[in-house]
Amino acid sequence: MILVNTVAMPVSVTSALGWRSMSEPVEDAAESAVAPDDAIVLDEDVVDAGIFTIPNLITVIRLCTLPVFVYLLFGADDRWAAGWVLFLIGSTDWLDGYLARRLGQVSNVGKVLDPVADRLLFFVGVGSIIIDGSVPLWFAVAVLVREAAVAMGTVSLAALGASRIDVTWYGKAATFALMGAFPSFLVGASDHATADGFRVLAWVVGLPGLALAYWSALLYIPLGRKALAEGRQARADRSAV
Repeated sequence: MILVNTVAMPVSVTSALGWRSMSEPVEDAAESAVAPDDAIVLDEDVVDAGIFTIPNLITVIRLCTLPVFVYLLFGADDRWAAGWVLFLIGSTDWLDGYLARRLGQVSNVGKVLDPVADRLLFFVGVGSIIIDGSVPLWFAVAVLVREAAVAMGTVSLAALGASRIDVTWYGKAATFALMGAFPSFLVGASDHATADGFRVLAWVVGLPGLALAYWSALLYIPLGRKALAEGRQARADRSAV
């Protein structure tokens, strides 16, 4: 879905595995306003840095690391290594956007590639862990249901022309917690000496992260109503001119 200067809503957990990837609204590389992690905002006011940029290279490297994760999990049967690779992929999710702003290398290709990569990393990462059985099914389903619900809200608000919605602290905290929980479940299911500790860590950060994820989703309901009203008012004002 391509949104051009329109709504910004969540679609966290993402945003690791594309955790930004997953459904919090996130700060767009070119704007201080917030865009959903599955939305692509092409800003005509920002100079396009082109295809060959450092942020785009990082995104491609993250994508190329995904087959390594899948191989380690299913080919080498090494959950410990796979978990750490997954954590590395997720924890560097912010890096490409940060460098794009810092180095002045914002590009329309990056704005398309980054959220697409985040989505792919999320679904492959979480899906692989579910297939492997390393994460309790109810926990994974609860995360996916939340993501699907917020994604539908994003699409609906975008179609109705709602204004932008700022990211919430709860959403950021949920993303951070779940970013650590899923790899911890994976490492916790390994034969490594640290497995017991990571199983505990997965629940310690995962349960609060899941609660915050749902709480942040509920907070977007009144914010969405407000954004919808503001969007309608803005269109009415433009029509009156």
